[in-house]
Amino acid sequence: MGIKTKSEALQIAEDANLDLVLVAPKAKPPVARIMDYGKYRFELQKKQREARKNQKVVSVKEVRLSPTIDTNDFNTKLKNAKKFLAKGEKVRVSIRFKGRAITHKDIGREVLNRMAAETADVATVVQRPKMDGRSMFLMLSPIAEK
Repeated sequence: MGIKTKSEALQIAEDANLDLVLVAPKAKPPVARIMDYGKYRFELQKKQREARKNQKVVSVKEVRLSPTIDTNDFNTKLKNAKKFLAKGEKVRVSIRFKGRAITHKDIGREVLNRMAAETADVATVVQRPKMDGRSMFLMLSPIAEK
């Protein structure tokens, strides 16, 4: 509508039975819009609700192994990891080194690489095996469906 004085703009908004809303108060001259502010707020809240409804929450499940894990125990943990991945959750595979086992990090890394290789058909490796204190971690994420 062009440049108007504050009183003119308020009068126009009042005649139209709408609100005068400052859009950019720091601009020269300040920018205002004539609108139904209640309806605008309602539409904004509706969009936010819709966005929350459509967002996907990804949880991280953890599978704990040991460096000296046996075949059957490994297969059980592998089955659990695949079940979590099938549900669309990320899986954190961790190995906790106890006592002097910390000196054989290569054994733990082999176990984690074996887990990554076994789940390669349903998961991608997000984070390669990494030491953190006395633990070693591997992050797996489900393969995205096309």
